Amino acid sequence: MLLDASLHCPCKVCVKCNSLQAASKRTVKQIPVYILGLGKPDLATVCDVHLDGRTEGAVDSREKLLEFCFDYCYWSVDPAEPHYASQEEVFQDLGVSVLSGASEGYNVCLFAYGQTGSGKTYTMMGTPESIGLTPRICQDVVSSFCPCSFLEIYNERVRDLLRGGEQKKRASLKVREHPDKGPYVQDLSQHVVSGCKQAMDLLEEGIANRITAATHNHDASSRSHAIFTIQYTQAILENNLPSETVSKINLVDLAGSERADPHYCRDRLTEGSNINKSLVTLGIVISALAQNSQMSNSCQSINSVASEGDGSTVGSHSSSLSGGGGGGGGRRHCFIPYRDSVLTWLLKDSLGGNSKTIMIATVSPSANSYNETLSTLRYAAHARNIVNKPRVNEDANVRLIRELREEIDRLKNMLLSFEMQRNPSPSLSDERDGNLSEIVLQNELKVTQNRHAYSLLTAAYICVSECLSQRAQLNVFHQVDIYGNVTENESGLTCGNISL
Repeated sequence: MLLDASLHCPCKVCVKCNSLQAASKRTVKQIPVYILGLGKPDLATVCDVHLDGRTEGAVDSREKLLEFCFDYCYWSVDPAEPHYASQEEVFQDLGVSVLSGASEGYNVCLFAYGQTGSGKTYTMMGTPESIGLTPRICQDVVSSFCPCSFLEIYNERVRDLLRGGEQKKRASLKVREHPDKGPYVQDLSQHVVSGCKQAMDLLEEGIANRITAATHNHDASSRSHAIFTIQYTQAILENNLPSETVSKINLVDLAGSERADPHYCRDRLTEGSNINKSLVTLGIVISALAQNSQMSNSCQSINSVASEGDGSTVGSHSSSLSGGGGGGGGRRHCFIPYRDSVLTWLLKDSLGGNSKTIMIATVSPSANSYNETLSTLRYAAHARNIVNKPRVNEDANVRLIRELREEIDRLKNMLLSFEMQRNPSPSLSDERDGNLSEIVLQNELKVTQNRHAYSLLTAAYICVSECLSQRAQLNVFHQVDIYGNVTENESGLTCGNISL
């Protein structure tokens, strides 16, 4: 049985603190662990490193700690620690959710967000020794023929990672938007794979074609956003009716945000500015969606209070709350600038649209990255307020037939229930049917007899009427005895016996 056509699903957000990269270890002499409580309490506590050097009397201890609540929190810094979260543990929590959502017929998006060198690519792609989420998902979902595609967004241009050619000479593709299917990339190559091995080969080919460069935080930092898409098709037979659902799984590895360095070459500065532009737009979109969701929740709570309380009093209170302070009009939802960036345009369905979304915010344990880590956690906290509206991607004609079939079954059950209320016992119902047939036959026989009797009575009535008219013409006074004989009247006239 398929699930409901649509539902409201909040964005699931988790935080993962990875170990430092080699480049960061060379620049940091001491690595203070300032993110506490990670693991499974769903609470990330950040210690303000700028206040650690002050005395206890000068600063309140509560000002040093900032707490953020998430769906999952993982500590993946040192494998020797007891609460270390491995790649397998992350997959069991997040990857299994992706697979279950796709099996139910929903679109699913999983993307990693964070600064450069915080472990986004490691979490999504992994290493040969410790594979990431994308290869693990491919191993489970690609069991039959599935179309796959792999693209990157480099300097606000879309490139196909599975098409031959040099990196800098690949043709840029155009982004279009379908009224029903949403945004898509025109002329993006689709590769049908029939097994995990072929999917892994495509994934490795795309990773090799992706543009990377050395930065201060990472020796091979990703300079583009990468999106690996799998179309998962299911054909099932339910109630002797075929049903087909097509789910789209988007696995996104975002480029990391970083500060501009004047020592970088021109290409690195251009890449960094475009990366920051797309990530800033992503942050604006997340903030606007979160604000709209909060406004919707507040309106729903006000309406529920108004329905329970006095209509006039609470209604005027709700209208005053919804009205603007200076403008006098009602508050409107914020405009979502999806098209300000290619990244947000392609992720339109994943951010407040037809998809179930999981966000992984990766942070670094280094004190030098405190500001970037705090910004990442704040954006992740805003993303938890995003509410998507995923729906089952089922063929419209098959779905209509299934719904009509269900409606027919429902009406049949209602009719059967009504008949059972009138005739509780089947045996009594059969007896009543037999008695009813006999009664009908008897009624028909009585109708025939009544018609014959009526014809006889009519003939008798006519005869009596004729006799009475003849008697009136005689105009004599007579007396009839008990035997029907008529005696002679005063005039001496005599009539014989009259037999009718």
